[in-house]
Amino acid sequence: MKKLKRSGRLVDMTNFMLQNPHKLISLTHFSERYQSAKSSISEDLAIIKEIFESQSIGSLLTIPGASGGVKFIPMVNKKEASMKIEELCQMLAVSDRILPGGYLYMMDILGNPKLMHEIGRLFATFFATKGIDAVMTVATKGIPIAYAVGHYLDVPVSIVRRDHRVTEGSMVSINYVSGSSKRIQTMSLARRSLEPGANVLIIDDFMKAGGTVRGMMDLLEEFQANVIGIGVLVESEGEEERLVDNYISITRLSKVDVKEKEISVEPGNFLEEFTLNMEELQYENRTYE
Repeated sequence: MKKLKRSGRLVDMTNFMLQNPHKLISLTHFSERYQSAKSSISEDLAIIKEIFESQSIGSLLTIPGASGGVKFIPMVNKKEASMKIEELCQMLAVSDRILPGGYLYMMDILGNPKLMHEIGRLFATFFATKGIDAVMTVATKGIPIAYAVGHYLDVPVSIVRRDHRVTEGSMVSINYVSGSSKRIQTMSLARRSLEPGANVLIIDDFMKAGGTVRGMMDLLEEFQANVIGIGVLVESEGEEERLVDNYISITRLSKVDVKEKEISVEPGNFLEEFTLNMEELQYENRTYE
């Protein structure tokens, strides 16, 4: 790359950081890329850090030492998160979304790339300090959210299936009980999908009783992997006994009246837990600095 003026460096460096979240980038890399002194690069990064944090784009962690560098952590502030969640609640609380069994039609939401990236950034903000190695979900509806989260955390996505795929090689399969239908079903995951001891974030689009999430947790035991967190786009309140206790939900479906065509959707527990996680991220930032 040819030598750039500061304005050019700032634009290119900002784009580079946005495209490479959670990657540790050495100052030497930027110095060689722009043919500039490390002192100039440090000044540029200070400007980008100030803008990122003031605009709630994310945070830059500066890690000192020979093996150090800078790392971009995507994040949102509580006010922005609250606005996004309220907007989603309004989108979900439309009467013609009601499906048999108290479920909601959500394909228009799950098929909206911009919205999925916003949801992915919410989850990525919450789990930014948890040391996630991989994101797991069940095909097919959870895939858009999982890939959005995986992008912002810079980790791979493992897709659990209810059928076998020859193209995925040997599989590990378990039987689990569906929380809502109480039927025994099967789920499988390719053996090459996860490393033993991996820290995994489970993502689900809709959780009623939690049988599918419980099944994924049991499947991870077969891989000797660790469940670090569970993120749910929509949780449904009902009479079913919840099979999962600890999870983070973006929205909560509190009422579905099929006869009257009424839906009540409210924020989940994401915002309740949000402040503590931001304190952890700010502490990590201070520690590195």
